[in-house]
Amino acid sequence: MWDLPRKDNKKDILFVILTLILSTGLFFLPHEFQRDAYPNSVRVKGRVTETDNSGIHQFGLVRQGDQTVYAEVLEGEHKGKTVEAGNILIGTLEMDKIFEPGDSALLVLTLEPESRKVISAVAFDHYRLDKELFLLGLFIVLLLAYAQWTGLKALISFGFTALMIWKILLPGYLRGWDPVMLALLVTAVLTAVIIFLIAGMNKKGLTAFLGGFLGIILTAVLAAVFTRDFKIHGAVVKFSETLLYSGYPHLNLTKIFQAGIFLAASGAVMDLAMDIAASMKELADKHPGISRKELLVSGLRVGRAVMGTMTTTLLLAYSSGYAAMLMVFIAQGTPLENVFNLTYVSAEILHTLVGSFGLVTVAPFTAITGAFIYSTEK
Repeated sequence: MWDLPRKDNKKDILFVILTLILSTGLFFLPHEFQRDAYPNSVRVKGRVTETDNSGIHQFGLVRQGDQTVYAEVLEGEHKGKTVEAGNILIGTLEMDKIFEPGDSALLVLTLEPESRKVISAVAFDHYRLDKELFLLGLFIVLLLAYAQWTGLKALISFGFTALMIWKILLPGYLRGWDPVMLALLVTAVLTAVIIFLIAGMNKKGLTAFLGGFLGIILTAVLAAVFTRDFKIHGAVVKFSETLLYSGYPHLNLTKIFQAGIFLAASGAVMDLAMDIAASMKELADKHPGISRKELLVSGLRVGRAVMGTMTTTLLLAYSSGYAAMLMVFIAQGTPLENVFNLTYVSAEILHTLVGSFGLVTVAPFTAITGAFIYSTEK
């Protein structure tokens, strides 16, 4: 049996419906960046039947040259046709791919506009969409089976967040809107929707929202101040230079980097705010006559109890992406003074510490707001 919402909790149901309507509107929201750069090309799934590796040359650990791939088209108007596709290797392990017979490949077919005949084909990469959809479906099934109504609300918030980033945040960056202000606005909307969906339209949701967003604002201020003091440029973000050379030299990469700091920490901030708000609600419900001071002290104690693991979560999340770089420094015996002064390492330190500042401050912010909201004192 599903744990359906109580019939008297109409506000929560209406908020879920409203979020679904907004998500549908975002899904169909067009923007000028949806143009297809290759109008005469189609992307289809193919199965590799044969490969020719005679054009590949090995240089130490990397390979350069080109691989010829013969693949059968598995979908679309050219289904069943075998095409000869090219696979150019540029000597970069993270970008290059090698196909073998039996592999599934994403084929990009260039067609003659009138006859729709295949002019050329490229083996773009291994085909992974089916496995990604399977993994997503498995996640949805398990979440709904375990969390039921709450899991459904979590899925709605997940989809709404993805659409806000894809349809509002990233196109806004490309249009040249102020990245920090836009990210703050998007984060405020996401914080409100996620918290009120999960906690409900009640005092607990209001407490978690106010405490969490105050922590996010402080994180944004610290990110701006210390990015300037650290002299960190936004070019440390991967693919940022490629973005500039793609026709967007006007973008402020440093502000985009700053926005990424508090946007990345906002999830952990919301978790901590929700934990404290829920604990204070339980305390207020069990002891209706509790004073505002006692509520505040209890909220601060809960915050101290959960803050340590959340801070470590940020450290693990950020450092794991740069494990290979740190291993290179260790293997080469690079002095620590050099390591900690490198731009990339300093940027990650900034990410971790500023995000942790938000976690440290969200606890007292939530405790203070909860003490006023839950307390019955006049």
